Amino acid sequence: MTAPKNPAKTRGRELVRATGGPRYAVAIAIDALGTGLLRPFLLLFAIKVLALSAPAAGAAMTGGIVLGLAAMPGVGRWLDRGPRSTVVAASMLIRVVGTALLLATPAGNAWMFAAACLFLGIGNQAWPAAHAALVATIAQGRERDAALAAARALRNGGMGVGALIAAGALAGGTSGLRVVAATTGLAYLAAATLAWSVHISAPPAATAPAAAADPDEPAPRMGTLLAANVIYVFCLNVPEIALPLVLVTQLHASLAWAAGIFVMNTVLVVTLQVAVTVWMARFSRRTALVIAGVIISASYLGFLAATPLGGGWGAPMIAAVSVVCALGEIVYAGSATPLITAVAPPRAVGRALARFQLSSGFGLAVSPAAITALAAAGPVALWGTLAAATLVSAAAVAR
Repeated sequence: MTAPKNPAKTRGRELVRATGGPRYAVAIAIDALGTGLLRPFLLLFAIKVLALSAPAAGAAMTGGIVLGLAAMPGVGRWLDRGPRSTVVAASMLIRVVGTALLLATPAGNAWMFAAACLFLGIGNQAWPAAHAALVATIAQGRERDAALAAARALRNGGMGVGALIAAGALAGGTSGLRVVAATTGLAYLAAATLAWSVHISAPPAATAPAAAADPDEPAPRMGTLLAANVIYVFCLNVPEIALPLVLVTQLHASLAWAAGIFVMNTVLVVTLQVAVTVWMARFSRRTALVIAGVIISASYLGFLAATPLGGGWGAPMIAAVSVVCALGEIVYAGSATPLITAVAPPRAVGRALARFQLSSGFGLAVSPAAITALAAAGPVALWGTLAAATLVSAAAVAR
């Protein structure tokens, strides 16, 4: 008599397989760990180790993001030629070059730091599209959605652990920052080796079928979806930029509130991303994306209502509302990329994902400037504008 199967273990194995297999899952975790080690402290590295001014370092980092986006059309075309794990590995290897340049940059050399940021930016922008294309090659339908959600949860967990380790290394001063950068480069190299070893590819675009991957999914116009995504993606920078800015400058609350909210957001994504994505499968992906917009807009209005309460009650209220914002982010992340992979023809899925990442990267690049400018005009300008713009975007996707 055979022992009954454990549904949880079986489901876990299926998710690992749909995500690319055990080696690729380990590659995602190592890559995320390396990213968490360096990315939150890159500006600090430039200021403390390279003796650059904050404006010069910030300009170099922004330039790296923007120029990295320019590589996305080429990444999309490369993906549609068939290679998937190779492109993922390349997105990791190019960040090895970035970290090597970072370590080789002499103090005061802003141009070499900018070159390092460029290679890091290209890798950071190329990875999401390449990873989503790889998962779309292995899994279909709602299994693919769950696999993308599982990978996002794993990546967020890895980045959180990396950030915690790096925060401890900061006690070593500039030497600690150099160790962090070197460890990041080694992590990217190990992750690239593992990702390349899985050898996952798809038929070239010329031989792929022309039919949509999921003909039952209501398909919005791609241009509308990409334009709406620019606004949706602002929610990803709310815990990192908008809430710390409001808590410190408007409510005069302790920085501990901002740090606690960021940690809580990470924990919620790690623990709930798969479960919420699976539960939302009862709706079409487009409907789920509209629901995400409504939830995110409601959280913005909640932040607006909490701000006049001051530091005493305002900070706890903002922390409570941030849970709603995190839920909206989880629904958004669990529906947006899956919607792109569902409505794009298989022969063009790489280019579709590249255009989607282009819109995401643009939104993430402009959101810090937009958020800080709106915050300077007051809470109504900040939260009211974000809520209205997100609702308009949700309405556009719904239509």
